[in-house]
Amino acid sequence: MPEGDTVWQAARRLQEALAGRVLNRSDFRWPTYATVDLTGRTVLNTIARGKHLLTRFEGDLTLHTHLRMEGAWKVYAPDERWRGGPGHQIRVILGADDRTAVGYRLPVLEFLRTGEEERVVGHLGPDLLGPDWDPERALGNLLADPGRALGEALLDQRNLAGIGNVYKSELCFLLGVTPYLPIGALPEDRATALTALSKKLLEANRERPVRRTTGLPRQDLFVYGRAGRPCLRCGTRIRVADQGDGSQERPTYWCPNCQAGPAPAPGQAQKFRERYPRRPSASG
Repeated sequence: MPEGDTVWQAARRLQEALAGRVLNRSDFRWPTYATVDLTGRTVLNTIARGKHLLTRFEGDLTLHTHLRMEGAWKVYAPDERWRGGPGHQIRVILGADDRTAVGYRLPVLEFLRTGEEERVVGHLGPDLLGPDWDPERALGNLLADPGRALGEALLDQRNLAGIGNVYKSELCFLLGVTPYLPIGALPEDRATALTALSKKLLEANRERPVRRTTGLPRQDLFVYGRAGRPCLRCGTRIRVADQGDGSQERPTYWCPNCQAGPAPAPGQAQKFRERYPRRPSASG
């Protein structure tokens, strides 16, 4: 699942493959840009901004992409088999010298002037993996709405950029509180630790092929994806329910013994079971 660390890795792959090189292949399989041809243009760089990717070209041009849930960027050598998915899922191909970058299942793809990038990323809070990281500002953003559930506040990219559903659940477990706790009720010491722990987790995982939060052998995650399985600390069965504002609800995992605070409304767990009648596959 793409989160800040995954997007950072994608940006690095694109940077290493294309930066400073002249494109000799350009293929956009996107109705709005089907006639766009970037061959002959030099790729300047690619950066990650939260969960957004910005690939810049000479001529004040930026390609903005977002992976959301299923998107991916893959880089291939000339004789390497493409394994990112079937051909009909390819949205863009950019080739230069001995590397080809292929974007699969990209739900967001648009061009804009490089000088206007703030139009698509200016709303984001401090980036956990970016040069603009500011823990005090991020915490201030989170606490600006003290009645909001912690899990929802963490997912709001306007507060801090880079946390997704996996880290939301794992952070709440490590802090010892449920994702449904109003963030204003978070003890002061844990509120202070929240931003530091968030950055620590993403930095530790941005170089790893498999995301890990536990430090335990053969166990990658404490709670995410482990509904119905015993907690790695206390043995209590991990619970799962939906969380969100109604327009975008996501499964949330927690241990009812290790994590203090309110549980979701009874209907949230039922709604999750209706959406996912079979138990989600375990992770770790």
